[in-house]
Amino acid sequence: MSEYEWSRTMPAQPEQVFDQAANMGQLDAWLPDAVHVEAEDPPAVTVHEDRYGHDMPALLRAEPDQMRLEWGTREQGSYTGWLQVSGIGSGASEVTVHLSFFDTDHDPGEEAVFGALDSSLRRLEEQVRLRVDNASG
Repeated sequence: MSEYEWSRTMPAQPEQVFDQAANMGQLDAWLPDAVHVEAEDPPAVTVHEDRYGHDMPALLRAEPDQMRLEWGTREQGSYTGWLQVSGIGSGASEVTVHLSFFDTDHDPGEEAVFGALDSSLRRLEEQVRLRVDNASG
């Protein structure tokens, strides 16, 4: 089993960050480029990973009262993850993503995972900035 965790501070209220992260219609705007999520009957979703070239049944649950997203593969149980948004004061938030790979064939490796997490959280921050700027302007 491999586990990875990455965090990023964002200059926005935690509710704004969570709302953007949990927006099913805009997941592709911040998820890794090679991962695409299609909502079926939430929490059921289909995940397409370009690396494998096929679709996988998965679950994606949003827990707004906890500002947490949780996901994982449905049938194989090879992969799970969560995203947690926490307020850190002064109108800022910290977003932490944790990934667990139970199947070594599904684990792309430390360098690829940390690169994808960093890039994804950077894109999420950009989406949050756009949303906050549009709301205030």
